[in-house]
Amino acid sequence: MSGFLTTHVLDTARGLPAAGLRIDLYRLEGDARLHLQSTVTNQDGRTDAPILPAGQFATGVYELVFHAGAYLDATSTPPEAPRFLNVIPIRFGISDAASHYHVPLLLSPFGYSTYRGS
Repeated sequence: MSGFLTTHVLDTARGLPAAGLRIDLYRLEGDARLHLQSTVTNQDGRTDAPILPAGQFATGVYELVFHAGAYLDATSTPPEAPRFLNVIPIRFGISDAASHYHVPLLLSPFGYSTYRGS
């Protein structure tokens, strides 16, 4: 059995899933940062498939990069120059190759939080 990685984004200021938010996934190996994929959240604020599926899942250090500024611009959140939150990187480790890792983002224009979900 192999694990997989999922994420979702909730816009806590609007009380809605964050649809249309671009996410990039990287694997870190020493000083190297390898881009694995880009995806966009659906109407439920989730990706249509695991962001790191079972066939590519491995232990290591990863980084999800959430493009919050572009999302906030697209949702007509009052603009700032520059935005307080523009790009949000979340770096985390995967230690169990057989587990499901879920790394959600709770987002507002001036703050965010994350946790290891189920």
